[in-house]
Amino acid sequence: MTPLTRRRLGRAALNAAGVAVFLFAVFPVYWMVATAFKPNDQIFTTSFIPFPRPPSLDHVERVFTRGVAGHSIWQYLLNSTLVALSAVVLGAVFALLAATAVARFRFRFRTSFLILLLIVQMVPAEALLIPLFTMVKRLGLYDQLLGLIVINVGLTLPFSVWMLRTFVAAVPKELEEAAWIDGAGRFTTFWRVLFPLVAPGLVATSIFAFITTWNEFVYALTLIGDQGKYTMPVALQFFVGQRSTDWGGIMAASTLMTVPVLVFFLLVQRRMVSGLVAGAVKG
Repeated sequence: MTPLTRRRLGRAALNAAGVAVFLFAVFPVYWMVATAFKPNDQIFTTSFIPFPRPPSLDHVERVFTRGVAGHSIWQYLLNSTLVALSAVVLGAVFALLAATAVARFRFRFRTSFLILLLIVQMVPAEALLIPLFTMVKRLGLYDQLLGLIVINVGLTLPFSVWMLRTFVAAVPKELEEAAWIDGAGRFTTFWRVLFPLVAPGLVATSIFAFITTWNEFVYALTLIGDQGKYTMPVALQFFVGQRSTDWGGIMAASTLMTVPVLVFFLLVQRRMVSGLVAGAVKG
């Protein structure tokens, strides 16, 4: 076997492995969407039916018209969007400022602070449920979306700070010093020099924070008592009854729930590419 043939076989094997991983990851999403458009007799059959024959809009129409637990599905979607976007914006601001301080300044217990971030990240979120619930209750934020926003910012902040720290540390400090020599203040240097270069990292952490907050269930169920303020993950539980489960409704609502995530990713993906280009030009 010639070296060229071996390279081609190796490349074909890698491509086949990539396709297999892609299909393994995409199949659950495809099955969710397909089930949302299947009639009940095709959902509960033991036969393998890859495509709905014919497609049915009964589940989608029922979710849109009847709502969930007496509330419109759009209300739950609005609550999730408000919580996720607010947590992303607030978390991005705090994470960028904290990461800049950790990467640029030398202070006592700096290493201990970084280690503490890792320790906090390794603690299961469920272990913090009782103390956080008590704190939210005492602050008067129980049954309010603001309390849920604050909790989600705290849950995603350690990872965001740790990731952004590497992006800030990778920016040469000489660029900031050159801006200072040219007469730029600290804020101008931060906004015009440092921020464009760390924008790709900020986008990456924002994607992580958005997906984590969007799919969060335990705190949304515990800290919110009013059903009208529930988020989408909590609203999905109403499709599960004591004697039966409305799988068609679950799949239809889950399909609707994935649309904002895809839209958010497509929007920030453009910002990620533009941030990379802007950083390369300014560097």
